[in-house]
Amino acid sequence: MSLVSALLRRVPQPLRGVLLKHRELLKFGVVGATTFLIDTAIFYFLKTTVLAPKPVTAKIVATLIATITSYVLNREWSFRTRGGRERHHEAFLFFLVSGLALALNTAPLWISRYLLDLQVPDTSRVAQELGDFISAQVIGTLIAMVFRYWAMRRFVFPEPEARN
Repeated sequence: MSLVSALLRRVPQPLRGVLLKHRELLKFGVVGATTFLIDTAIFYFLKTTVLAPKPVTAKIVATLIATITSYVLNREWSFRTRGGRERHHEAFLFFLVSGLALALNTAPLWISRYLLDLQVPDTSRVAQELGDFISAQVIGTLIAMVFRYWAMRRFVFPEPEARN
């Protein structure tokens, strides 16, 4: 029995039925939460150390590492039964979709830093860090997450029940 099944057995009805119906979305959310933590930890580590003057570069590196993790977890767990493509084609589409999502994810950070000029010395350090977090980790991540879920089901793993 899987971890998700064990957890779902503890949830009362009718919520259990809704969660079972949307099990794939629930798994996608767990993978997303996991990779969000990976992305956030790496982003802030890089942004406060070796890439301090380059926050957008730090965000790109962090997102790339989280994306590789996401591919493995989504393919083997979230969309485990979906498929319909050869693995190399599937991987290419996954990373293409993720590249587009990376642009969507970093755009709010770029806008807050360079268009709105929310950076030291034009604003306080606290305002800069809060702006970075809200734009990159909240707004950017939400936009990219919605796009990824739609694109994964539509293009990368298009056929339900394609794999056992």
